[in-house]
This record gives sequence, structure tokens and C-alpha cells, in this order.
Amino acid sequence: MQAVPILLSELAARLGCRLIGDGAAAITGVAGMEQAGSSQLTFLANPKYAHKVKDTRAGAILLAEAIPTLAIPQLISANPYLDFARALAFFYQPPRPKPGIHPAASVADSASIGENASIGAFAVVGENVVIGKNAVLHPHVVIYDGAHIGDDFLAHSHAVVREFCRVGHRVTLQNSVVVGGDGFGFAKRADGTHEKIVQSGVTIIEDDVEIQSLTSVDRATVGETRVRRGAKIDSLVQVGHACVVGEDNIICAQTGLAGSSILKKGVLLAGQVGVSGHLTIHDGAVVYAQSGIGHDVPAGAAVSGSPAFDAKEWLRAITAFQKLPDMLRRVRQLEKHFPHD
Repeated sequence: MQAVPILLSELAARLGCRLIGDGAAAITGVAGMEQAGSSQLTFLANPKYAHKVKDTRAGAILLAEAIPTLAIPQLISANPYLDFARALAFFYQPPRPKPGIHPAASVADSASIGENASIGAFAVVGENVVIGKNAVLHPHVVIYDGAHIGDDFLAHSHAVVREFCRVGHRVTLQNSVVVGGDGFGFAKRADGTHEKIVQSGVTIIEDDVEIQSLTSVDRATVGETRVRRGAKIDSLVQVGHACVVGEDNIICAQTGLAGSSILKKGVLLAGQVGVSGHLTIHDGAVVYAQSGIGHDVPAGAAVSGSPAFDAKEWLRAITAFQKLPDMLRRVRQLEKHFPHD
């Protein structure tokens, strides 16, 4: 898709940034510092990459503080990364299908579909489903019986919303997301075989949530699993039954939450974090990648390791761990010189 050029001065005004330099240049897109060309905007959000600025071929740059020696125009921003994301949206919007129901879609007569909806080929909408206005269901999306979905819903191909689940407004499900699949519940019989526990609860997704590809948010055995407003969940994440994902949480790829885990507001879980069930991670906590959480995490804490503990202590411990072989050799040498009973 060919982007429509925007004058740099106009772009600065739209973003609310202070312009240093010539605003007459036509900007056609945005790109990373090393890839940007003379008609593109780039950005500097992390000061540790400041040394690369002198080599960029970009037509202009977003940054937090002016660099007097820089020859290209500068847009001074309080949040360069955020304004870079906003600028990107000016130049690229994903194609939106035309409103209407494709002849190859299957929509139950009892379903209620809001105005301006687009339902693609081979999508299935079950009995007594309610979907708000401006929904986009790409091909092969399946909405089970009794699901209720709000306005501005976007579901990419092969996304599934299971029976009786509820989804709020402005929710995006990327490809192959499953909302409300059965929780993993089995009771062992006396002979060692397993009886499946009926998963009678639901999954509730609140407003402004985005869930990335191949992620599962299981329904509860009883009660509900809930993803609260504004949470963003990456690809290949497992949210177990009866979990609560808090407001504005960020959960990165390959993370798993065992059943009844509760995440409070503003929690960040980096990639490949494992969370045991029936515990609470409190407001604003940060869990570093590949950590194993087996206990409650206090508000505002930063933890790392498996089992996880304070991240600063973990860094000191892992530094010492690498020196253990040498320390062991020294201990053995000392024992030879100073034998003990």
C-alpha cells in the first residue's frame, strides 16, 4: 500500500511535538534507525542507542532531547516511542473488509448482529449470539452459541469465542486465539483413570483487550475467568481456568498461568514466565523472563529466577553462581594445605 506523504511540519503538529529544522520535507513512512531512508521518520527512545543517530539516513527523527550537532530535522517528544507508534498509524492502516455477511458464512437466525458488521467466508455465528456494531469477523472465525460481544470487535481467521463467553468493546483477537476453551480439570478415579470435570464457568474479556495469536484463555470450572480492561496478552500464552488478568497487564509470549492465579493492575510478565496456581501478583509488579513464580509477589516488586526472588539479589546470585567452579577448586586446594578432621 502506497502511503500518502505528510509534511514534516504537519506531522509535528498532529503529534504535538516541537519541530527543530526544516518542516517542508515530505514524510512517507516510519522505520527503524538503521533502515530508514531520506523520506522516512525514525526515533530514538533508548539513550544507549544514541551513538547510532549520527549514521542514520532518515529524513527526520523523534527523540526526547535535541541533539545540536544533528543535521536532520528533529521532533522533540515527551515519549518518542509512543509518538513513533502514533506516527506509524498515520501511514498504515490494515485493510478493512466491506460491511456485509459473506454468502459462505453461517449465521444463525437467532443471532443479533450490529450495524456495519463484516462477516467473512466460512465464519460461523451460533444461536443466540449477540455482536455489537462495527464488528469484523475474518474467514473461519467461530462464535459459539450464547456468546455476547461488544462494539468494534475484531477477530482474525480461526479465532474462537466459546459458548456463553462475554467479550467487551474494542477487543482484538489475533489468529487462532481461543476464548473460553475448557479448563484443564480431571478427577482421578480409584483405578488411576481420570474423570473429566465439566467446565461450567465462562471467560469474560473486558474492554480494550488485545490477545495475540495462538493464545488460550480457558473457561472456569465454576464461576469465571476474567481478563480486565486494557490488558495485552502476547502469542502462545496459556491463561488457566478461574484466573484474573488485571487492568493494563502486559503478558509476554510463552507465559503460563496455572488455575486461579490473580494478577492485579499494571503487572508485567516477561516471556516464558510460569505462575503456580492460587497465588496473587500485586499491583505494578514486574516478573523477568523465564522466572518461576511459586508464591505471592508484593506490589511494585521486581523478581527474577526460578524460584523467583528480588531481581537485584538474583543478579548478584547469578554472578556468584558462575564463579562456583573456581571457588570449589580453591576450597579443595585449601583443604589440602589445611586438612581438617
